[in-house]
Amino acid sequence: MNNVDEVVARPIVTIGNSGISLGAILIASAIIAFATLAIWLVRQLTVRAQRRLGEGRASTLYVAGQVARYVIVIAAIAAVISALGVDLSALSLFAGALGVGIGLGLQDVVKNFVCGLILLFDGSLEVGDFIELEDGTTGAVVSIGPRATILRTNDYVDVLIPNAELLGGKLSNWTRDRAPRRVQIPFTVAYGSDKELVKQAALEAAAAVPATLPDVGDRMTQVWLTGFGDSALEFALVVWPSLDAIKRHGSMKASYRWALDDSLRKYGLEVPFPQLDLRMRSYFGHEGQAGMEAVAGETKRQTVVRNIETPDASVNAAAKEMAKGKPL
Repeated sequence: MNNVDEVVARPIVTIGNSGISLGAILIASAIIAFATLAIWLVRQLTVRAQRRLGEGRASTLYVAGQVARYVIVIAAIAAVISALGVDLSALSLFAGALGVGIGLGLQDVVKNFVCGLILLFDGSLEVGDFIELEDGTTGAVVSIGPRATILRTNDYVDVLIPNAELLGGKLSNWTRDRAPRRVQIPFTVAYGSDKELVKQAALEAAAAVPATLPDVGDRMTQVWLTGFGDSALEFALVVWPSLDAIKRHGSMKASYRWALDDSLRKYGLEVPFPQLDLRMRSYFGHEGQAGMEAVAGETKRQTVVRNIETPDASVNAAAKEMAKGKPL
C-alpha cells in the first residue's frame, strides 16, 4: 500500500518549482469530468424548464443557464490548477505569450465572446426572437453562444452569425417585447376600378386569414392607395398579424396574397399586367400602310421620270450679237 502511495505522490512532471504527481492528475481529471457532467445537467434542466414555462420565460432561463455554465467552467479551471499545485508565477512567461497570441490571432475570439456576454445581458436580442438581417436573412434566434449566435430560418437551416456582427450591425427584431407588428401587403388593380369596392374586397381578404388580429385602438386593418403606376393603381393592405404568423414571414404574406386574389376575382376587379404600346413614325421612309408594305417587302419600285427640259428657241443677247456678226 505504501508503494502505491509513493507512486501516486511521486512527481512525474515539473513546472518551475512545482511537481505534478499522478494523484494530482487523477484529481484534476475527476474535476474535469464532474464539471462536464454539471454543464450537461444544467443544459438539460434549462431546456426542460423552457418547455414547461413557455416562451415568455425562455430567454430568462437561457441567460441563467449560460451564466451557470460559464461559472462552472471558470470554477473548474481554478480547481484544476489548485489540484495540480501549479505555481502561477511559473506561468508568467506562458501568460505573456498568451497575451501576445490574443492580440494577434485570438482577438476575434475574445471580441465575439465579450459581445456574446453583452447580447446575453443587454436584452435587445433574446432567444426566441424573430429577426431580419441587413441581407434579408430571417429566422428565430436559437442560441447565443460564446463565439456565434445561431439563427434558424423557416426552412430549418441554421445560420451561424458571429456575435460581433450582431452587436455592431443593423437588424430588425420583429418580436421584441412580444408586441404586435404592422405588415403591408402591396397589390395593384386596373385604372378605372371602384376604390371603395377595392377596399371592401381587401378587408374581406384580411378577415379571411386566421392570423389577422381584431381591430383594437389604433391597430386597425386598413387599405391604402399608395401610388399611381404606369398601368395600375397601387394599393397596400395594412394588417396586424399574430406573433406566430410574424415568425413565418413568407407563409404569412403568401396567405394574404392568396386571399387577396380570391377576393378581387370575386368582385370582378382586374389585376393588370404591364403593357407597352410602341408606335413607329416611319418604316424605311414610309408611313401608314406603305410602311407596313415596306416591312413585308411588298413596296413596288417606283420609276422616277425626270423631264429634261429643252431650251426654247430664244437665245441670249450675246448669241444674237454673234449671229449679226457684231464684235463682242
